[in-house]
Amino acid sequence: MAQTPTRTGHGPVPPAGSRGIDEILAAARARLRRLEPEQAHLRCRAGALLVDIRPAGQRAAQGTVPGALTVERNVLEWRFDPRCAARLPQAVDYDVPVIVLCQEGYTSSLAAAALKDLGLHRATDVIGGFAAWRIAGLPALGPTPPTRPSNTAPPVVAGRAAR
Repeated sequence: MAQTPTRTGHGPVPPAGSRGIDEILAAARARLRRLEPEQAHLRCRAGALLVDIRPAGQRAAQGTVPGALTVERNVLEWRFDPRCAARLPQAVDYDVPVIVLCQEGYTSSLAAAALKDLGLHRATDVIGGFAAWRIAGLPALGPTPPTRPSNTAPPVVAGRAAR
């Protein structure tokens, strides 16, 4: 007699054979030779493609890396599959060194593993993502600083206008 799975108290019972995101992420990272930001920067200077997969809003809010290709995550595989008519000109073959960058280094691991699934055997990602890149003091642009407040109105201090 087959046993029916029971709830553990937190959410639904996962279907047989399914994996949680932590397991999926660990499996993806096990296939990659992930790079520290400094290593990624050196590889880019030597010709590797740095591909920023963050959404436009995140790039605007956090900044960008000069020279990085911007390919949002939802189209990454189509842009880098050498067999695909929608590929980028840089996707010339399966030996292209691609370094994927996201904000903190989680989505980029999944994306780099997907590129490996396409056959791009040199695909990898940046440990810690753009946040770590920035902390390392590597080249970055933006975000655009907020505009200065107008000088026509006095500043507000503790809920009152300053005198």
